[in-house]
Amino acid sequence: MDQTFGQDSVPVSGPLDKSRVWDVKPLRRLVPVFPSAPNSSSSSAPPGAAPFFCTAPFGPFPSEVSPFYPFSASVGAQGQPQQNASFGYGNPVTAAVPITSFRTPPHSTAQVNGDTGPSRSSRGRVQSQSQGSFGDEDGYCDSQNQGAQFVSRYSMHIADAEVNSKGGRRKNKPQKRTRSGRDINVTLPDIDVDSIVNNILSSYNLMEFDTVRRTDGDRDSVGYILLIFDLLRRKLSQIEDVREAMPGVARRPDLRVGTILMNKGIRTNVKKRIGAVPGVEVGDIFFFRMELCLVGLHHPIMAGIGYMGLTVNLEEESVAVSVVSSGGYEDNVEDGDVLIYSGQGGNINRKDKEVTDQKLERGNLALEKSLRRGNEVRVIRGVKDLSTPTGKIYVYDGLYKIQESWTEKGKSGCNVFKYKFIRVHGQPEAFMTWKLIQQWKDGISLRVGVILPDLTSGAENIPVSLVNDVDDEKGPAHFTYLASLKYAQPVDSLEIFGGCDCRNGCVPGDQICPCIQKNAGYLPYTSNGVLVTQKSLVHECGPSCQCPPTCRNRVSQGGLRVHLEVFKTKDKGWGLRSWDPIRAGAFICEYAGQVIDISKIEELGGENVDDYLFDATRTYQPVEPVPSDANGVPKIPFPLIITAKDVGNVARFMNHSCSPNVFWQPVLRQSDKGYDLHVAFHAIKHIPPMRELTYDYGLPDKAERKKNCLCGSSKCRGYFY
Repeated sequence: MDQTFGQDSVPVSGPLDKSRVWDVKPLRRLVPVFPSAPNSSSSSAPPGAAPFFCTAPFGPFPSEVSPFYPFSASVGAQGQPQQNASFGYGNPVTAAVPITSFRTPPHSTAQVNGDTGPSRSSRGRVQSQSQGSFGDEDGYCDSQNQGAQFVSRYSMHIADAEVNSKGGRRKNKPQKRTRSGRDINVTLPDIDVDSIVNNILSSYNLMEFDTVRRTDGDRDSVGYILLIFDLLRRKLSQIEDVREAMPGVARRPDLRVGTILMNKGIRTNVKKRIGAVPGVEVGDIFFFRMELCLVGLHHPIMAGIGYMGLTVNLEEESVAVSVVSSGGYEDNVEDGDVLIYSGQGGNINRKDKEVTDQKLERGNLALEKSLRRGNEVRVIRGVKDLSTPTGKIYVYDGLYKIQESWTEKGKSGCNVFKYKFIRVHGQPEAFMTWKLIQQWKDGISLRVGVILPDLTSGAENIPVSLVNDVDDEKGPAHFTYLASLKYAQPVDSLEIFGGCDCRNGCVPGDQICPCIQKNAGYLPYTSNGVLVTQKSLVHECGPSCQCPPTCRNRVSQGGLRVHLEVFKTKDKGWGLRSWDPIRAGAFICEYAGQVIDISKIEELGGENVDDYLFDATRTYQPVEPVPSDANGVPKIPFPLIITAKDVGNVARFMNHSCSPNVFWQPVLRQSDKGYDLHVAFHAIKHIPPMRELTYDYGLPDKAERKKNCLCGSSKCRGYFY
């Protein structure tokens, strides 16, 4: 065997007999240990079986949930997931409403506020692969190639510990929480989790796939499965949030939801395969290992190497079909197209286990067979998720081939198998995009086509780049940058609301908090600021509340949390995208501008004024079954019309799409003097860096001039208003 050694490689003395299998001690137990994660939303989920078929959901819907945008409708019904430092961008800070000018004419009297907010240098950076510990952030590891049998064994033991599976409901013990410096007893209501889950699943009208559909997914089915997984995970996270911690029981909503979906057959691409997976595109990102399994990208729940059996000359041999490089081993990235992947086994990162040489068996043997056969292997790279101390984001980097293999002494002093993966040419860039963006942030290389490094002039916590690498246009028409919504006068409230007195922040399960009461007894956001479910209206803490700016019920009030870029598109004018990954349900920005009376729209005049007009009375197709009045308009306190033609923020650049990745959610902030209604944008699904951010502009009540749609979606209507 030819041996080629990397820069840091240490060759073993003499030739290595790879057919040799060392003596190993028998495995006496296969009991998984899932460390309790401080952040319940940063977890993962298990596998199951079978197929399913889905159609757009229809009512009646359970009170706990409304469907997310792809199957929603009413403008005001869009849900607003948010992100409280979801990617490590720091705690939310109550932003002032700075007004600054972008190419404002000399006669403008707009006042500039130079407050730049928190430091920008370290926000949202994607770090290169590091040498991680044995276990991944979601409790999974790369050491043993265990599959669905493991998950079925895990099953619902968390549920059994907390909810009586025979229909009885575990009563939550009264809890003591500190609020306003006082200890209070909080008695939580009984929660039948199984009923909640079943109601949500039944509301989505899930049916089984036929044999063809369940074996081969498509883009819609993959997206639908991930949507349901994340919706259920968020809901269970919300429920777990208000319960007492139980010693020895890990709160892992992701594992529990994964078990439920797998057992019910809500998955696709069940059959293992070599090569690309239908419905999954290069560059797609995932936040949980279970998501990889549910869509068939990487079948093992625990192991980093996925393989399948092939029959060759009447004998079966295993070949590798996918690998996850997540830092659990001594993997090394030479460049974006080369990965030096370490084999599995040997306990090389376990301090509590005896360290041994790796053996040519299971996944390692499958990699060796794939080297000789030359088959393509799917590579999923793990990058650090700065929102959690041990979190990762999984990036599908496309197909690779194994070029060579060797052994070397690892850091533990034992022999480790090494495999050199080379990326197949002609695929879209994925991991290289992450590396390039990191170089922009670190100042190692310059972003090509930058017109302004920050068109907000410090009005936002994070700079917003203005970029044109398409033509010679030097920027959009002048406008005054406004970081938040501007009301001409306060809107009188119909009720007296003194706000909450949660001086340390609103606490989940505190039924005394009036803000929680307005949100049906729950905080609307998870601990990392992601909206649990979309609602016709979310009540956030307002000016009269005593809670601090970091309160998790002020998610939309902390300014930007991702590094956005206004860029020139090829055929749609200016658009908006992010340098950072955006988690499904995460807050992106609000729609800033001047609130105007609905009767004064005609008075605005001017060319293209409707290009920068947000009308909250519009509806979306298909109509979403959420609480509404007789006319089908969501129950918002008053018709909200915003013009961003002369003053506005980054949201004014977000283009329309018939298959959007962003939706909007009405948010009410109430005080004793009145209330303000705001519009917050959130991600429908996980959005990789440099993907354009789009939302559906909706349908007006009265016929208006149609415009040609250039969204390029397979579901494009051909026009929008």
